[in-house]
This record gives sequence, C-alpha cells and structure tokens, in this order.
Amino acid sequence: MILPTKARYAPGEPVLVSIAAPPIARDLWVEHLGDEVRRIPVAPGAAGEQIVDLGPLPEGGYGVRLCTRDGSTYAQTAVEVLADPVARMRYGFVANFAPDRDVDGVLRWFRRLHLTAAQFYDWAYRHANLVGPDLQWTDPLGQPVSLATVTALATGLRAGGTLPIGYAAVYGVGHDEWPAWRQAALLDATGQPHTLADFLSIVDPSDPQWLAHFRVDLRRAVQAGGFAGFHLDQYGFPRRAVRPDGRVVDLAEAFDTLIRAVRAELPDARLIFNNVNDFPVWVTTRSPQDVTYTEVWEPHDTLADLAAVATRSRALAPHRPVVLAAYQSVFAKHPARAADAATRLTMATLFSHGATQLLAGEDGRLLVDPYYVRNHRPDTSTMDRLARWYDFLVAAGDLLFAEDQADITRSVVGGHNGEIDVASPEAPVSHEPRPGVIWRRVVQTPLGTVVHLINLTGQTETGWDTPKAEIVPVGGLRLRVRPTGTEVPRLHVADPDAGVAFAPLPLRAEDGCLYADLPPLRAWQVLLIRPTDRAARPTSDREENR
Repeated sequence: MILPTKARYAPGEPVLVSIAAPPIARDLWVEHLGDEVRRIPVAPGAAGEQIVDLGPLPEGGYGVRLCTRDGSTYAQTAVEVLADPVARMRYGFVANFAPDRDVDGVLRWFRRLHLTAAQFYDWAYRHANLVGPDLQWTDPLGQPVSLATVTALATGLRAGGTLPIGYAAVYGVGHDEWPAWRQAALLDATGQPHTLADFLSIVDPSDPQWLAHFRVDLRRAVQAGGFAGFHLDQYGFPRRAVRPDGRVVDLAEAFDTLIRAVRAELPDARLIFNNVNDFPVWVTTRSPQDVTYTEVWEPHDTLADLAAVATRSRALAPHRPVVLAAYQSVFAKHPARAADAATRLTMATLFSHGATQLLAGEDGRLLVDPYYVRNHRPDTSTMDRLARWYDFLVAAGDLLFAEDQADITRSVVGGHNGEIDVASPEAPVSHEPRPGVIWRRVVQTPLGTVVHLINLTGQTETGWDTPKAEIVPVGGLRLRVRPTGTEVPRLHVADPDAGVAFAPLPLRAEDGCLYADLPPLRAWQVLLIRPTDRAARPTSDREENR
C-alpha cells in the first residue's frame, strides 16, 4: 500500500508518501490530470515502510502511482496541496470517545480517504453545557466520553492534515438545564415547547442570554478539546415559532444572528452550519460561516434531487465548498452489493456536481443513521472501493471543484447544437438522470471541457438511498467533437473504479468531426478535452490502418 502522510499539505510543506517496501524496483509517478509532473525511482527495500519525498508541488490535486518499468500500476494514492484547508472539504466523522480507545485506526483511515475535516459527534457533556465538570463523563444518551480521547483524536488528526470540528447544537437544552432556559422556549400551537425525541427542548437561538452563554460555551470547548471550529447543528424545525413573551421568531433570521455572534466570538474558527433539507440556505450562504452544508431528507429522494441541491448551493455561494450529509441507510438494510452500487451512483452524482458527501469516518465506518453512533462497518471490498474513489476525488479536484465552471450541456449537445456528444449502441444517452440511460453532462472549466458519464442503464429507479442493481459496464461508446478551426484538442479519460490515472485517448478525423472510442463505462467516467497546439493532430482512419 501507498499512503500520504497527511490528508492535505499546505503550500511549501514537504509532500511525503509512505510506501510498503516493493519487492522489486519501481517508479513513483506523480501526475496532474494525465500530465506527468515527475518520476521518482523507488528501490526495493526490506520489510516495513519507507517515506518518499515527492518534492515541492504547486497547489492542486495529484494522482500518485507506484508503477513497474512498463507503466503498469502496482499501488496508487493521491495528494493535495492547498492553502485553504476547507476549500475542497472532504468531511468525515468520529463518534467514539471512550477512555483509552486506540486512535491509530481513525488517523490511518482519515489519511487513506484524505478527509480534511472530522466532525466530533456527541462528544459533549450536555447540549447546553458542552464541557463536563470532570475529565470523563457520560453523554445524554449514555455514551462514555473521555476528554483525553477527544484531545488525542484532535491532536492526531490535526497532525495528519485534518481539522477537528466539534459538534454543537445551536438551540437544544436537556431536561436538567431546562428550568434555566424555559423563558426562551420556542412554543408550538398548543403552547408547549418544541422538542426533539423527548429529551431536548428548543430555545430561541437569537435570545441574548442564550447567545452570551453559547459563545462562552464554545470558547471553553475550543480550549478543552482543541477544536479548529464547530459544526453548528439544528433540527430542521420549527421554521417560525412563538416565545412565551408572545414574540414570533423567524428561525432563518435567528440562525443568522447566532452565526454572526459565534463568528464575533471565534473569528478564526471554521464554522459549518447545517441547512436541514436546504433550510435556510438562502440566508446562511450570506452568513459568516465557511461551508454550504446540507443534511438531505425526503423529498430529496433522487439523484436529480442531490444534483439540484449541490447546484443551488454552488450558485448561492460559489466560493464555498458544498457538502451533503446523505446517509446511506441502504447499507444497514440490504446486501452489500446493492448498497455499494447505490453509493457509487450517489458519489458520482455529488462529485460530478462539485460537492462532497459526509459518509465515511471513524476507523473505517459509514453513516447509515442520523445518530452517528449507529454507524456501519462495511466489507473490506467496500472500503477499498471508497479509497479508490476518494483518491480520484483528490486527483481530479482541480476539475471537479473549479469555481469558474458552467454546465453547458443543453447548449452544446443534441439536436440543434451538435458541438459535442457521446453515443452508444447499447443504451440511450440523456441529459437527465432517468432509469435505463447513460446520464451525460458537459461542464466548461478553466482547464478544459469535461464530460461526465454516469451509468444508470441497469436501474429501474434513481433513488440515492435505495438498493441498486449491479452496475454492468456499457460498451461501444463513442465521443464526437466538432473542432474549432484546425485546432485539435487533447483527450484524456478517467474512471474512479480504475484509479487516479487520466489516460490519453486518440482522436480520429471523420466527416469534419473528431471521434474517439471510449472504454466501457462502469459507474462514472470523466472525459477531459483540452486545447493543444497545432503540431499535435489526430490520425485519420487511413493513417491508423497503415
């Protein structure tokens, strides 16, 4: 195995990878979207690991492959060099803070998936009193918490390039603390406080006394737990409510007030507010926080719904990363193969729309439930697949997360347009995610034109958290590009199931257009079409046959 020493490197920081000593000499290839950046010889060594310095790298994402002399891949990973640690946020979670737990498995899994932030879920003593009176406590639902474990995880994750983010509910108060806060309650139509699961009551998050308490509580949590910021959670309800004094509270405005108060208290903290089912993203994208984060529930049931949430989030705040909490309960209810297929299509949808998914964390576990303690240990094959997809997410980051990008599908493909398209004799191609089709999108980025192909051909529905049929590769795909003048573009193709490589593909001239035969489409294929100089030209059918 080959593994970076950190999930993210800052510019100017040594970029190091750890390699299990290969049995024979290998070359370490560092590549950027199909272009070789450097090649480093790796000598065979004794048992154990050796650290290889990749040298200084400009900001961006890179595929790293340990190759044989003929270029065959022996092992692979990816590295990212980025100044802003949340610019391409890959969010994970930790939910076990028991005394004396071994944290090494967590640290290694976060490095393997390049997770740049970790939500410390339910680490606190009480929702309205985060730091306990002692060094160990039991949380409101009976889970043991050791502050020593919290700080060990925070310290280790920071050292590995991951930001430790403490969970904090913005308006939840438990039974023991409720008498001190009932005057700030949010009441339902019967005059009773709004509650969550009968163990928390909800207060006005913009109440001045509550804000003063909450600010101090977060400051104490930073000092006690070593957090880099906070995950500010809400429950999605109510939207409007009345207080005991008769004042009506608009929660969208109240949340903005709270976020601004927290920012004033912690100007350097990373703040992540939870827009439950997109509420109130139209406000919080203007609030001084760092991530457009949405926890999706019904009616956001389909892949198209995920795409719409991601697209809207990017449009409202183009300079912020987009993260969706899309819990794959399918793993807890259905066979691994059906769940794997569902997750591949969910990831393909989100990643291709410039968003990431809060899914993986702990020491190799997946979220299947909003109570993160009830997580799922997947099969080894699932973990290996996730690692390949997250490697690809990093290696293709300059394409997927480019700020200045535009979906131009409906402007360039099909019918009247005809500038670019993909066809296959084995399946229909559509610009919409419908059952039984190849979902095709075209996106213009500063680095070139990107074509995303997502394989829905074997599916009878497009729910993102429903069991999926086996994804059967589709063959016979052909790309057609209408050239601009005599310029001949370069074409590379990539597939996260195959790894981090962007492989070059030849273009051939025919009938005034350029064509390329594509590899079989598994779950998701990415085509990168870039301008090149006129010295490079495609081959004609006649030249290919010489």
